Formats: sequence, structure tokens, C-alpha cells
Amino acid sequence: MGSYSHHDSSHGGHRDLDDIQLQREDFSHLPAFEKNFYHEHPAVAARSSEEVARYRATRDIHVEGTGVPKPVTTFEEASFPEYVLAEVMKAGFTAPTPIQAQGWPMALLGRDLVGLAETGSGKTLAYLLPAVVHINAQPYLEPGDGPIVLVMAPTRELAVQIQQETTKFGSSSRIKNTCVYGGAPKGPQARDLRAGVEIVIATPGRLIDMLESRLTNLKRVTYLVLDEADRMLDMGFEPQIRKIVGQIRPDRQTLLWSATWPKDVQTIAREFLHNPYQVQIGSAELTANHMIQQVFDFVQEGEKYPRLVKLLEREMDGSRILIFCETKRGCDMVTRQLRMDSWPALSIHGDKSQQERDWVLGEFKAGKSPIMLATDVAARGLDVKDIKIVINYDMPGTAEDYVHRIGRTGRAGARGVAYSFFTAANARMARQIVSVLEEAKQAVPPELRQFASIGGGPSSFRARGRGGGGGGGGGGGGILLDFRNS
Repeated sequence: MGSYSHHDSSHGGHRDLDDIQLQREDFSHLPAFEKNFYHEHPAVAARSSEEVARYRATRDIHVEGTGVPKPVTTFEEASFPEYVLAEVMKAGFTAPTPIQAQGWPMALLGRDLVGLAETGSGKTLAYLLPAVVHINAQPYLEPGDGPIVLVMAPTRELAVQIQQETTKFGSSSRIKNTCVYGGAPKGPQARDLRAGVEIVIATPGRLIDMLESRLTNLKRVTYLVLDEADRMLDMGFEPQIRKIVGQIRPDRQTLLWSATWPKDVQTIAREFLHNPYQVQIGSAELTANHMIQQVFDFVQEGEKYPRLVKLLEREMDGSRILIFCETKRGCDMVTRQLRMDSWPALSIHGDKSQQERDWVLGEFKAGKSPIMLATDVAARGLDVKDIKIVINYDMPGTAEDYVHRIGRTGRAGARGVAYSFFTAANARMARQIVSVLEEAKQAVPPELRQFASIGGGPSSFRARGRGGGGGGGGGGGGILLDFRNS
């Protein structure tokens, strides 16, 4: 399980996670628990099926399942208790996002739910506010009890971001939470778990470590969230997720969130969820934000660095610029070269300590270091407003990751630009990128069409410049950078 070490290395010299056998739990005599808290607002009940269909169509909401509830159009209609509404109003939100409008009634009904929505769509609150209501209806924690709500996330960045929202919206109910992830000292996390917390947000590897060490248990988890499930599977976490879910009572409520809906995600949804609703925002086809202008530069490997410098000379005005590299080694090399050439650049990737990653993110957010380089570990769950430009120095491995990367710009209705250096080695994804451009009604460069028509090109295209090996977090094999010509 190579990808574990890149993202969640909480063990040091500890034996591989796959060897850990967790104790089998007995689910035969469990106390019943309440999970349906939905009271349909009279205004929602009064809406005709035509009005509901119109509302869903204008917000691009697609639903599947039996007995799907009508969406809510305001916070008041969502049947949240006063203490939850007060927090929402304090945060300055004016209306539910599409995923919240449809997701809240589904989640409050206590049914399992598959939510397909992009990062930045408001999905965190779509599962968090119902979680707060769920917790407040359960008996108080007793000494030795584990959490009531478990949220699993693929990366530390996303886990920390979820924790910030949890702290904000759970404080009025005195709901305690902790964030459990690798790459940070175990002591404080273990202390929180021992003291008892209602919500645990965790990356899979460190959570298994804590379960094995008997620092917590999942006997009381009745509300399970798998956030960015596609990303967790991409990173090779499926065996750990299965181990963890095996520790949780089968009659729990499970909410699975994913930006994409590939076969492996469908498989775990079928296994872990019972008769779920499905809500999808936008099309099932891969689509990019239409506010982002997508620009392609067709280059040889050795031409990338000089092109990058020209691009920065033209675009650098103090605004934030995010540059993606395929490998950790490449990320470090380009950052070093830029700094030698006096560009204010810093980088984050899976091998950096959490402290360093937090510091780099802080400098980037504050605009002190307006250029940040990253591997795909930063592509999802990275919530930085006002990124002017995304540059794909190396193209990612899949078209899905391309859409996620460029989605870091053009957020909250702003316009953005994405530049991509495309080499012959990237030919195999040309067809999908052409579809993304066409759907966004943007011009397709003739070179890209040519790559697409070759259908991935001869094997030499795919082989050229691509190293072996996988590895997570953009840390796998791939293009080696060569600046000798620059």
C-alpha cells in the first residue's frame, strides 16, 4: 500500500497498516437510536410537483431514489432548530446552495445519501448541520465513549478545513470535535479522544492507528460521512476505509460525498449504503466551471521552465498564482529554480511536515508569497479565495484531476484563468479535455484535436518522459524536470 506513506504516515517505523487487524465488534445487542428529524415546513409541503421540478431545473439539481423529499429554498424551511439557524445567520449566509437545498431534507430524514458535488459547493454544511441536530438528539457521551459522528476525509488540508466549520457551527451546542490525521503529533489528538468528543474528523491511516491503540472506538457512531470518496479511493485508502466501516454499527446513517462517480465509488456506495437517495449538482459528464478561461501551451518537456517564466513575467501583479507539478521532486525543483530567479515561490506536498504546510498556506493566503507550487494533494479541499491563475506545469494523470485543479480559480462567481503545458506524454487524456472545453463553449486548439484524433497516440507518446511507479499525492513517477536547456 504505497500511497499510505505519502499522505497519512502516522506510524514512522510501524508495520504496514494492511497488517493491522482490528477487533471484531459485536452488533447484536445495540440500543435503538433516533435519526429522522425532518419536519416539512408548510411552505415546502404546499409546493406543487411542477414548482419543485422548476426549482431543481434552474439550480441543476438531479435526484434519484424512492420518496425523495422536496428541496427547501430558505434556511427557515430546512426545519433546523433555532440554535443552528442562529449560527447560519451569524455566518452571513443568505440562501442555501443547491446541494444544501436538496441535501438537508434528505440528511435530516435519516436516510443514507450519495451527494455528487464539487468542492466549494457548500457540501460541508450540507452534512454538518444535520450532524449537529443528530448529535443533540442522542444520549450524552459517557466516559470511554467514542464519537457519535465520524467524518473521513482524504487529506489533512480537507480534514482541518472541515474542523474549522465544525467548530464554528457546533459551538452553540457545546459539541466537541477533534481532527485526527498523520504528520502531526499523536499526543494532543489522543488526549482529545480520551476526553471524549462528539465529532471526529479523520484521515483513514491515523484513525486506524488510534483504533488499534484503543485510544477510541466507533461503537457509538450513528452518523458516518465519507467526504471526497473518489479522492480517498484514488489515494489507495479503500482497505483502510473497509476496516474502519467494519467497526461501525450497520444501522448507522451514512452519507457519501464525491465530486465524480467512477465505478469504484459506485461499488463502495452499494456496499456501505442502504437504499440511499442520490443528489447530483450539475451534469454527470465531466464539466469545468464556465467562468474559467482554459489556455493550452503545447511544449516539449525542456521548454516548460522558460515558458513558465515568460508567463509569470506577463501575469504577475501580486495576485495569487497556483502552479501544479506532478511529482514532489519536480515541485521542489521548480520552486528552487524560481527562488533562484527571484520569484516569491513556496511549495506544499505530501512529504512536508504539517507545520510547514500550514505555514506555506498561511503565507499564500496572506499574499506574502503569491506563488505557490503544489502536487495534487492540494488540488481538493484547498480553500483559498482569489486565486487569479492556475498553471498546470505538469498535466495531472486524469481529466477529473484537471477539472479539480483548474477549479481552484474562478470561485464564488469570479473569473479565473487556467494555463496548461501539454506535452506528447499527455496525449491519452486529450479526448476528455476536448469534451471539457466543448462543454464550457471554449475554443479547442487544433493541436489538442490532433492529439485526440490519435486517440492517445502511439505508445512512444505515452512512454516518452514518463517514469515508472505510482505513489500518492502527485508523488509517483512521471516527468523528470530538466532545466539544463533553460
